[in-house]
Amino acid sequence: MVNKVILIGNVGADPEVRFLEGGTAVANLRLATTETFTRNGEKTEQTEWHTIVLWRGLAEITQKYVKKGMKLYIEGRLRTRQWEDKDHIKRYTTEIYADTMQMLSRSENSSAQPVAAPAPAPAEKVEIDITNQDDLPF
Repeated sequence: MVNKVILIGNVGADPEVRFLEGGTAVANLRLATTETFTRNGEKTEQTEWHTIVLWRGLAEITQKYVKKGMKLYIEGRLRTRQWEDKDHIKRYTTEIYADTMQMLSRSENSSAQPVAAPAPAPAEKVEIDITNQDDLPF
């Protein structure tokens, strides 16, 4: 099964960053993606707003460098959660939990250079000795 989201969009407001009891950082931001298409001969734009959740190191990078107006590349996965509001009505929201973030531009009020989040560790290299091909299972 695959749950993968890739977005390139603009940050709609400065991110909200908070630290949980154990010191774990979590950041939330809104990202706008705009699709342009032609309908009945007229150029039309449709903007979608996405809620992005970043954890730990990505949240700390977000706190230091990400500002409203910046263009970001986000890779992550969809998560839907539910809660009950004060009137006991079930509410739902779908968020993108980011695994990768890359800053594609600076914000107008930031002097920070574009920075890529740390890449995941490479997979362990496995070597197989095939000198005795009679032992191969295929």
